[in-house]
Amino acid sequence: MNQPFLSVAWRSSTRRPLARAWRASLLLAAALSCSAGVQAANDAATVLKGSKVTESNLLDALTPVPEDVTTRSLRVTRDGAPVVPPRRASASLLITFETNSAQLTAAAKQQLSVVAAALKNNRLAEYTFSVEGHADPRGSAETNLTLSQQRADSVREYLVSAHGIAPERLQAQGKGDVELLNRKVPAAAENRRVTIVTNTK
Repeated sequence: MNQPFLSVAWRSSTRRPLARAWRASLLLAAALSCSAGVQAANDAATVLKGSKVTESNLLDALTPVPEDVTTRSLRVTRDGAPVVPPRRASASLLITFETNSAQLTAAAKQQLSVVAAALKNNRLAEYTFSVEGHADPRGSAETNLTLSQQRADSVREYLVSAHGIAPERLQAQGKGDVELLNRKVPAAAENRRVTIVTNTK
């Protein structure tokens, strides 16, 4: 006879803490989901290839978002609305290379000519950039890291030597195979990309 009463009393005394914990969990999950969705959308939106590699598109992708428009960290406000970090000012390009090589193809050089024009534009003249090389996960992690660094170096060297971009404005960095855009298809072309990232600090 006492069991139902004890059960009701326990539920009554803990209902509010449980409700608060449940609400907090839902808010956190929503915030994380929103953040992941925004990041995925931003990544997808900034992968440029073919006719999309234009000076205008590159300027839009590489121009940093003003500080007073966005925040730099994920948080949940008092009313429960998630605040997501701003998109990273970057543009991913499907720069092509010879197989297992860091040698740029003619098509890659044509794309990089457009990149150079954007970097010389007054909108970006004050910024420096990271040139990130990415590889798909075929092969060993060590090999992919080396290859991605060589490809980033090739892009940087071409922009400097062929287009006169000041070398101090560009830093080459190999990222290996750890930042895949398409995890469902590891060998997808977008995983073998070069990303130009605007340095804002």
